[in-house]
Amino acid sequence: MEEKINAINQLMEQIINDRTVPRNIRNAVQEAKDNFNDTSLGDLEVRISAAVSILDEIINDPNMPMYTRTQVWNVVSLLESLRAKKK
Repeated sequence: MEEKINAINQLMEQIINDRTVPRNIRNAVQEAKDNFNDTSLGDLEVRISAAVSILDEIINDPNMPMYTRTQVWNVVSLLESLRAKKK
C-alpha cells in the first residue's frame, strides 16, 4: 500500500511542477495532495475522498491540457483502487 501512496504522490507532484499546466489546476492538485497526506483529517478513506472530490471539480476545466487531464484521471483511478483495497 505504501508503494501505491508514493506513486500517487509522485504523479501529483509531476502535475504541480509542470509549468505548462494552468496555475488554478496546479493549485487544486496541490490542495488534493495536501488533503491526501494530511493525517489530521482522519482515516485514509476520508483523505482519499477529499482528494478525489477536489480532482473531480477540475477534471472538466477547459483550460486543462489533454495530457494533464489523462494524468488527473490516472491519479483518481489510483486513489479509487487504493480505497477499494482498503475495504
